[in-house]
Amino acid sequence: MKLNILIILIFILSCTASPTDNEIKHVSAANTTNTNTEIIETFVDSLNIGEKGKNKVELIKHSVFDDTYVIVKFYRKATVPNRWYNANTYIVQCNVMQGLLPNITDFNNDNFNDITFISAQAARGANEVRRLFIYDDYERALISIVNSEDYPNMRYNKELNCIDAFLFHGGTSTVFARIKGDSLKEFASVHNDSHRKVYEVDKFGKDKLLRRDKIKPEKVYIRYINYKPLKAYKN
Repeated sequence: MKLNILIILIFILSCTASPTDNEIKHVSAANTTNTNTEIIETFVDSLNIGEKGKNKVELIKHSVFDDTYVIVKFYRKATVPNRWYNANTYIVQCNVMQGLLPNITDFNNDNFNDITFISAQAARGANEVRRLFIYDDYERALISIVNSEDYPNMRYNKELNCIDAFLFHGGTSTVFARIKGDSLKEFASVHNDSHRKVYEVDKFGKDKLLRRDKIKPEKVYIRYINYKPLKAYKN
């Protein structure tokens, strides 16, 4: 029943006129569509995502009964007529009270901007969990990175040309991963608690311990930009 209502909503939104005026819009206001669904938040960008000025992304956060979903709609600009063409659409469950806080930046160093938004509630508040969508220049579409929520506080790592994540638990972990298809694949990590342990993933997918050092408590919350040689972020 919930899925049927969501599909109907997507159909209605797809039929809405979409002119090519460039825009960035972010609205956090509840607009009731019927007694069972409600639009909580919307975000639109057609200036920065993908091929700048030629792509547009819409995020529409809906509540459907007791669940919350985000509809992600990606567009290409059509030449004739001069309007937006819907390239692909995703539905992501997003049961979190926090706003989407979209972030548009290049996560894979291909000179095309990608997008993330807050999509889940972490067990620890310091772990900001986001869903990542990468712009694929060949397909001219957005690719959903299906396991991106496993990598909180993610950022693009210029030094290693990868994505790194920073996890808070009893200690901290910096995890290094690369995009492979629709997933992030971990290749190394640094874990801090009473000791600092540096691992590299071998060709068989097994963690190989590179070093283990005792560290002081004030060193536990260090985020690393490299693991071989070991190097911390400056800020």
